[in-house]
Amino acid sequence: MNKELMEALDVLEKEKEISKDTLFDAIENSLILACKSHFGKSDNIKVEIDRETCDFLCYAEKTVVSEVEDDCLEISKEDAKKIDKKAKLGDIVKVEVRSKEFGRIATQNAKNVILQKIREEERNVIYNQYYAKEKDAVTGVVQRYIGKNISINLGKADALLNENEQVKTEVFRPTERIKVYILEVRDTPKGPRILVSRTHPELVKRLFESEVTEIKDGTVEIMSIAREAGSRTKIAVWSNNPNVDAVGACVGMNGARVNAIVEELRGEKIDIINWDENPGNLIQNALSPAKIVAVFADPDEKTAKVVVPDYQLSLAIGKEGQNARLAARLTGYKIDIKSETQAKDTPGFRYEDYMDDEYDDEEYDEDGAYEEGEYEESESYEESEGDAPEDQDE
Repeated sequence: MNKELMEALDVLEKEKEISKDTLFDAIENSLILACKSHFGKSDNIKVEIDRETCDFLCYAEKTVVSEVEDDCLEISKEDAKKIDKKAKLGDIVKVEVRSKEFGRIATQNAKNVILQKIREEERNVIYNQYYAKEKDAVTGVVQRYIGKNISINLGKADALLNENEQVKTEVFRPTERIKVYILEVRDTPKGPRILVSRTHPELVKRLFESEVTEIKDGTVEIMSIAREAGSRTKIAVWSNNPNVDAVGACVGMNGARVNAIVEELRGEKIDIINWDENPGNLIQNALSPAKIVAVFADPDEKTAKVVVPDYQLSLAIGKEGQNARLAARLTGYKIDIKSETQAKDTPGFRYEDYMDDEYDDEEYDEDGAYEEGEYEESESYEESEGDAPEDQDE
């Protein structure tokens, strides 16, 4: 019987990842509860279990008295002598309690205590496992749609992909494998509640970390990310090793690395640019692929004026302002873009200061808003947390 118990505990420990010590504690508590159900009280009940052999002893500590008033707590001297010949009045005698004598209700209660403990520990194990993966990307299997939300199986637990965390252009089929970013893991009475996202910028960062060895080992760092999920992402990277090209490492041979990430993101375009401590250079890189004539950045005000050739204005702004908007989020600067013609015609803009392509951080112009494609909306200029990807897409 004890061998069978040990085998059962081994199976639970292996499959459910519940420690044997926890299971032994549950068995002890269940026996004490069974005694309480059987005798009406359990204050003097003790349970000893040998953790190596699974042999257990359940006994009641009773006081030796001349006249028994409560047989749950007291024992007569004559009965005590049968257990311990040296017993005398006032001594504490251990009286074995035979669990086989328990009634059906007491046995059922003991069983329920063990099962409840197993369920609680199983939930705790799963919660701790996924809580450790919070803010990380994992692979899940699409199960079904729940209204407009999607249930994703992560292995030992299900996660919920809410409508507002879905990319509008993505449609998934059941059994499809996808990468998701774990936003939050909550502990609830029914088990862990896991919320995941497909739109979070950090998803792109985690994908690059898993795909690019240089990022994983710290040689290349992702400094900033700006993302419009499903459409385009900009990522700024920096190399700690002068012999390693940060952009080239992220792109990979023939674009293999970045293409793998683009495929996972269902065709979302990724622009990878070099990070630069000089805000003028950084803004120029961020507005890629547009060519820039001059940049005038104010680090204190976090604003920048940019001059581009007339024929590059629409490219710098991007479709519906996307390129300028992502550049602003990537750099954290409010960017005012003007064509050469607009810059020359704008009072106080001092376009002539830019003609030598030098970035003067000492002179700041308070003027600046341009007529077409102005991106002064606050949401367009909020710096995005994370980092932005690259690309060779034009």
